[in-house]
Amino acid sequence: MSLPKRVSLWTMEDVFDWVKEKHPYQKSVLQLAIVKHDISGPPLLMMGEHQLERMGVKGEHLQDILLDILRLRVQEKLENINIFSGEGFYSLLLKR
Repeated sequence: MSLPKRVSLWTMEDVFDWVKEKHPYQKSVLQLAIVKHDISGPPLLMMGEHQLERMGVKGEHLQDILLDILRLRVQEKLENINIFSGEGFYSLLLKR
């Protein structure tokens, strides 16, 4: 899977592939919802427990997916820091 680095640039197809790779046990439920609602990267980043439950995600899988979405949010925030700082985030940490 070769997704664009920035989650905010993901298309519906990218989100579909991400679910297929990261959560194969939920792929049919989530993939149907992704296609039905045309969920791209930005809406994925905003999803919470309520939205996932409405899509049919339940139990421990719900927590797994929420954790992965949280990781994507952090990744996106780090990318924003990188863009606005003019330097890489990790190089800023190393300077300290």
